[in-house]
Amino acid sequence: MPVTTGTRKPKTIAAVRPNAGLEAAYRKALTSLVDEMQASLQRFLLAAYRKNPPRLAQDDLPAADMGRAMRILARRWESRFDEAAESLGRYYAQAMGKRSDAQLKAILKRAGIAVEFRMTPAMRDVMEATIQQQVGLIRSIGQQHLSQVEGLVMRSVQSGGDLAMLTRELRERYGATRSRAELIARHQNNMATASMTRARQEELGITEAIWLHSRGGREPRPTHLANDGNRFNVTDGWFDPDPKVRQRIWPGQLINCRCVSKSIVPGF
Repeated sequence: MPVTTGTRKPKTIAAVRPNAGLEAAYRKALTSLVDEMQASLQRFLLAAYRKNPPRLAQDDLPAADMGRAMRILARRWESRFDEAAESLGRYYAQAMGKRSDAQLKAILKRAGIAVEFRMTPAMRDVMEATIQQQVGLIRSIGQQHLSQVEGLVMRSVQSGGDLAMLTRELRERYGATRSRAELIARHQNNMATASMTRARQEELGITEAIWLHSRGGREPRPTHLANDGNRFNVTDGWFDPDPKVRQRIWPGQLINCRCVSKSIVPGF
């Protein structure tokens, strides 16, 4: 139900911000899964190379054997990531929804407005979209890493490379995958919080908000920094003039965007 209190003037209320503790827990869950996969791959490669050291041979038997074994291991880990994606994606999406609702409720209460949030059709749509996006991203962590590692292994075997060289390449790939898992946790926490807050704003009849730049990050987006303190329409978003974007967006939507919004409550 829209928030109205007679003919009094609109008032801004504090921004709903992503929960740092929830992001840390999500990041730990994803990176732990990546760490476990990395350890499994290292054990497999060490055993495989000791059993049958790669060499430039006239037949392709060593490469074929290694390829079959690697595909079996990859399927096992892809299945593991699929299972984890369903549980982690749903759990953290729901947790983000509860945290954003609780925070917005507390902010409104401090402003003298009492509300009770329910799982409306609009909120359910946002929640389901968030869950599906998180599930897809978590699955992609394993899929991309395993595909890339399989390529590294096969090139090493076919060229007669040694284990030390492959280990270095595998470590570099692991570092990149771990960083991507951390980015996914951070971005999904930011975007989910912003999306769910926007759904609640619209339910409350809040049509405008003030863009707040996070003042964080080593390379802040110039357009977002310039938009700090400006009003935008909650439903339509704000048009980002950055040549790489040039579309309507909301705070927290873009990768590594930590911006939030301060709601303008009508008739306060």
